[in-house]
Amino acid sequence: MAGHLEIRFPEDQSEGTEAVMSKWLKAPGEAVTAHEPIAEIETDKVVVEVAAPADGTMGEICVKEGEPANPGDLLCTLITGTTGPAALIPRVNEDGRAKLSPAVRNRLLKYEIDAALVTGSGKNGRITVQDVETFIKQAHGNAETMAPEIGIREPFPQKIIPESETPAVNGSLTPISTPAVPATIPVDSGLHSEKIPHDNMRKRIAQNMVTSLMQTAPHVTSVFEADLTAVMRHRATHKAEFEKRGTPLTLTAYFVVASVAAIRKVPQVNSRWHDDHLEIFGDINIGIGTALGEKGLIVPVLHQAEQKNLKGIAAGLADLTGRARASKLSPADVRGGTFTISNHGVSGSLIATPIIINQPQSAILGVGKIEKRVKVKEVDGEDVICIRPTCYVSLTIDHRVLDGYQTNAFLTELVQTLENWPA
Repeated sequence: MAGHLEIRFPEDQSEGTEAVMSKWLKAPGEAVTAHEPIAEIETDKVVVEVAAPADGTMGEICVKEGEPANPGDLLCTLITGTTGPAALIPRVNEDGRAKLSPAVRNRLLKYEIDAALVTGSGKNGRITVQDVETFIKQAHGNAETMAPEIGIREPFPQKIIPESETPAVNGSLTPISTPAVPATIPVDSGLHSEKIPHDNMRKRIAQNMVTSLMQTAPHVTSVFEADLTAVMRHRATHKAEFEKRGTPLTLTAYFVVASVAAIRKVPQVNSRWHDDHLEIFGDINIGIGTALGEKGLIVPVLHQAEQKNLKGIAAGLADLTGRARASKLSPADVRGGTFTISNHGVSGSLIATPIIINQPQSAILGVGKIEKRVKVKEVDGEDVICIRPTCYVSLTIDHRVLDGYQTNAFLTELVQTLENWPA
């Protein structure tokens, strides 16, 4: 006997201020098995998979792709006690070709693609979202001929204002004596454009950056230079030992250890501003900014870093960053950060300022590119010119919480920890 189950967005699976139904993996009428993913919900930080709680057939979809989803919202229904697709929803067309899902249909309409041109890789030749995206990417390489048909590229809208005329306030045309600058790119420029819709992660990153920098915290940045000779020597000695245990020994691990030492010196760095008090945290939960290529940035959190040694920190970082790049993070992996490290130097920059504070935290550490520089060192009372691996480290602070004294004290402790690393 058939029954109906309501599938809701779990109360504990929302991380961030907004979640959006990103993709339905199953369409109404399709058979599903227990624990099989049926939808993906995207927040500004992670993608959460929603799984079927039992075997059955997909029923009504209540939240469309692109619509917001809140904890507790009814996402869809599942018809249980069935062994196949719902009788009223055929799965194939008259020609035997599988019917299109709403997500596929929307993409075909958006890019004006004839479904007959797309090779389906799903069951019964069903066209999947990935099939459409693959078709678009392949067509993009031949955009000059494909653009009119699929809408991948289209010229900038053109409008040329005659040199002798310019709009008056009341909307009429008023002669002028000097040539007017064209309002847009000339028609014969030959340029094309591609419109790429913002995904939810990119929109939330943009909103968070503007809110943090322009509306919430007055940002101030201090920069120190760190000599990494001792760290590099230690890493060269122990790297192979770590790798034998399956853990890469990255330089980021050393910066996490040094950050913990500096936070213990200046606990206010590990805090949150409230209108009537400052909340200083006992746990040091360090977020690691992890680039996801064109998709943006995510900050997985290494919880209770103060309780871990270098080996534990290195293992934790390898796990978090690996799952971040594989889109396998859970909401818990990005919750509860109290301090953040941005290792922007991995992409070549020496100094980045200001690095935007990850609200509601009070500070963020920036680590620049490590390179060999000529330094003057004092040896036995004599100045000696030497070459050292160095990098710039910066601390961007919320000036409501911290002043220059605490900022420089933090960076001093951080640098001293790195420069005096035991062999």
